[in-house]
Amino acid sequence: MLVILLNCVTLGMFRPCEDIACDSQRCRILQAFDDFIFAFFAVEMVVKMVALGIFGKKCYLGDTWNRLDFFIVIAGMLEYSLDLQNVSFSAVRTVRVLRPLRAINRVPSMRILVTLLLDTLPMLGNVLLLCFFVFFIFGIVGVQLWAGLLRNRCFLPENFSLPLSVDLERYYQTENEDESPFICSQPRENGMRSCRSVPTLRGEGGGGPPCGLDYEAYNSSSNTTCVNWNQYYTNCSAGEHNPFKGAINFDNIGYAWIAIFQVITLEGWVDIMYFVMDAHSFYNFIYFILLIIFSLSEIFSSQDKSCREGIVI
Repeated sequence: MLVILLNCVTLGMFRPCEDIACDSQRCRILQAFDDFIFAFFAVEMVVKMVALGIFGKKCYLGDTWNRLDFFIVIAGMLEYSLDLQNVSFSAVRTVRVLRPLRAINRVPSMRILVTLLLDTLPMLGNVLLLCFFVFFIFGIVGVQLWAGLLRNRCFLPENFSLPLSVDLERYYQTENEDESPFICSQPRENGMRSCRSVPTLRGEGGGGPPCGLDYEAYNSSSNTTCVNWNQYYTNCSAGEHNPFKGAINFDNIGYAWIAIFQVITLEGWVDIMYFVMDAHSFYNFIYFILLIIFSLSEIFSSQDKSCREGIVI
């Protein structure tokens, strides 16, 4: 048990980004401890195999927890063999984080608790099935209604010609374009935000008064003319980027599930709702309210069932 606790401490002290070459004294000390711990676990496994036998109902591999120990030791052997051949296989290195799980087999009360938790997993099948149907139905509705709409931006007209001394973006961009873009509603939709509501350009780098002049008043030989170039972003059409680095959208069922998952966690769901309402319709809030009600009702019903089963036990 002390060796397992020591292993937890050494694993927590490793710095993967700094210890790639393991040149520091701290890294070499930790590596020495790790070698000792692996050797201890390997010797323990061999002793148990000799004492209990390997195969059979009451032998070493007949116990589930011993099979976990066996897997961890074999993965460690594979890691060391790859190191000797100068082969980098980081996926094998991640198995070492399972070593603290060996403590479960050493503490009887913890082992009983984990066994009970594993026995209750089949009871969650109906809950997971219902969650899948909720995700699937709401995901299909989201894709059918809003596929591609969160890419909508206000572009300059195709025939709009700019003076050579003026450099404008292809579409209107806010100061925080990635997390709070200006998503517009195309003419065929009934969204809450159109290109007519693009904010007026302000002078002096955005901190001055609003610019009220038109294109005709622009003077290329002077920088004193304040033209509201934002008023020419009038063409609402689909662009290339979705909000939050492309992670939030309903372009396909996979991305729709990601958005639905964020909504039911109640973290940032209001922003997603506003994006959809701006691009499609004010009444889209009904979708998000129903989704949250379904998810909360499922959580409460699961908790109630767990409480009743706890009373029976």
